[in-house]
Amino acid sequence: MSNTHFPFTAVVGQDDLRLALLLNAVSPAVGGVLVRGEKGTAKSTAVRALSALLPHVDVVPGCRFSCAPAAPDPTCPDGPHEPGPGADRPARMVELPVGASEDRLVGALDIERALAEGVKAFEPGLLADAHRGILYVDEVNLLHDHLVDVLLDAAAMGASYVEREGVSVRHAARFLLVGTMNPEEGELRPQLLDRFGLTVEVAASREPAQRVEVVRRRLAYEDDPAGFAARWAGDESEVRARVVAARALLPQVVLGDTALMQIAATCAGFEVDGMRADIVMARTATALAAWAGRTSVLKEDVRQAALLALPHRRRRNPFDAPGLDEDKLDEILDGFPDEEPEPEPDPEPQGPDDNGGGPDGGDGGVPPQGGGPETGHAPDAPQPQESPEAQPSAPQGGAGGAEQAAVAAAEPFRTKMLSVPGLGEGAAGRRSRARTAHGRTTGAQRPRGQLTKLHLAATVHAAAPHQKARGRSGPGLVVRRDDLRQATREGREGNLVLFCVDASGSMAARQRMSAVKGAVLSLLLDAYQRRDKVGLITFRGVGAELALPPTSSVDAAAARLEKLPTGGRTPLGAGLLKAHEVLRIERLRDPSRRPLLVVVTDGRATSAGSVGGDPRELSGRSARLLAAEGVASVVVDCESGPVRLGLAGALAADLGAPAVTLDGLRADSLAGLVKNVRTAVTPTASANSVSRRAA
Repeated sequence: MSNTHFPFTAVVGQDDLRLALLLNAVSPAVGGVLVRGEKGTAKSTAVRALSALLPHVDVVPGCRFSCAPAAPDPTCPDGPHEPGPGADRPARMVELPVGASEDRLVGALDIERALAEGVKAFEPGLLADAHRGILYVDEVNLLHDHLVDVLLDAAAMGASYVEREGVSVRHAARFLLVGTMNPEEGELRPQLLDRFGLTVEVAASREPAQRVEVVRRRLAYEDDPAGFAARWAGDESEVRARVVAARALLPQVVLGDTALMQIAATCAGFEVDGMRADIVMARTATALAAWAGRTSVLKEDVRQAALLALPHRRRRNPFDAPGLDEDKLDEILDGFPDEEPEPEPDPEPQGPDDNGGGPDGGDGGVPPQGGGPETGHAPDAPQPQESPEAQPSAPQGGAGGAEQAAVAAAEPFRTKMLSVPGLGEGAAGRRSRARTAHGRTTGAQRPRGQLTKLHLAATVHAAAPHQKARGRSGPGLVVRRDDLRQATREGREGNLVLFCVDASGSMAARQRMSAVKGAVLSLLLDAYQRRDKVGLITFRGVGAELALPPTSSVDAAAARLEKLPTGGRTPLGAGLLKAHEVLRIERLRDPSRRPLLVVVTDGRATSAGSVGGDPRELSGRSARLLAAEGVASVVVDCESGPVRLGLAGALAADLGAPAVTLDGLRADSLAGLVKNVRTAVTPTASANSVSRRAA
């Protein structure tokens, strides 16, 4: 297997992606790049190829932290370094796996040696490896939040801190941060999105000629990687030289008052929160000027900087797709007079031919946002296809009749928190109690494998009785490995929240279905904030459909909910059996993630679907089956009007779950709900019922 990377300049199209990466290569202070897009769009290929364009770095020989000989880090754990010649090596491209631990990221400190010998035995992590290079995080949206926080803190401060029970290590960690993600698999929290300097949306070209060229180049590369790279060596050298020249020119670029006012007006006009956007835009515009070979920032630089730095900072809720109104941007910038560009003594061309005249065209200068004429404007976000249950079905007899068109959801509201009782061990989140790596300390135990969180008091307590037998003579404590105790911590986990929504004719009243959709949308927002996986089952007519398999993308669930039509009979039992099947499969895939089933219905059952038999008897048996397997559930009662049959309450009793009305789901009616939950949780079913607390 060849180690030759696909050349950066051979990537077809994706002008915005290439430009954003090159701007960070020119000025790492821009703050990194977040690349959003569907799979198979050269995200990883372009990032890996960028490392070949970065200038080589001079390092202190033998230093594990890549200190520069001319200015070594005074706090380097391998220091102090004596003056001397350095060793030249290429800039590294370090990849952070999604499943990496915190110690793998920041480094591991040997607590046993620190306590027993007073030695700071530190094993560097990936942040040290990436110093003065690139740190690449594929599927950054699937990384645990606390790791993303650590990563972005290090990127912002240029240093990494490791502290374990009062023993601390610090080392420099300056790197170009690049993250890629597929929005269909879940979004990053807005606070984390804001920490990335630039964002780029990528999508596959719909132009046949360009797609043909992509395939042609990829096959040529796979047949002869070295020969293919050699054919692009000239273009690679040209862009590499331009990066070096732009870095040298960067300190001379002047960001004038006019450009600063344009930046401030743009950020204010788009109502961007905080001041980070203004700072990133200023740095990006300066880098754009240096990349174009200029020493002054022009309006075109500010415009391009806005298109790269603002789209991901304008989201007001998780279901807003990133994007920027370019007409509004032009209107803001047109309020400022055009600049007269200063004459340049040796102007650089707007960009080398970065594809050797290939059909992807374009140059390495400042391409338009959206991928240029070849790629078209990238969509705001991948749109999920319409689910099968959204297709028209034959009219069914009974309540509801034929299908009715989808209605819009009512305004979402803050919901009460639903949580699974007991103590889980699932992925870190914000819903149910669980044993986690982070949280409050609740006890101590012997470590299983490598010690990560020392319980100091328990360790001292274990070692104290043996000091005389171990011949202790000085003030230090004689500690053996058997004395070490691992701290056990309790935090919160994310759950699988599976929605089972009644879309039958009995729910078809427009005002009623709008309220139901608003309630489910509110619960989806809550699931997003608590880092849950979500799934959506709908039932109507003669059966149930899995509208959305369990996923981390609440955006996809909201899109399916928006298109949900109503009509036909009510196969409640089929919906519950479908939920049982989905949860059984998910239990095999991810045993540690505990489920929470949310059944949204008025409790009517008018069809047994393909199972046959009495519909109400089938729904009761299905509910009791879920309860017997310990599935925590809650029933959202959608029945309305002066006369109520109480069927949802009967269903809740069969599930061993509380029932709550649409109005009772709101966070401002807590007392009644807590009472309902306490009466629903019996001593034998307490492990399987749903507890609730205020969010």
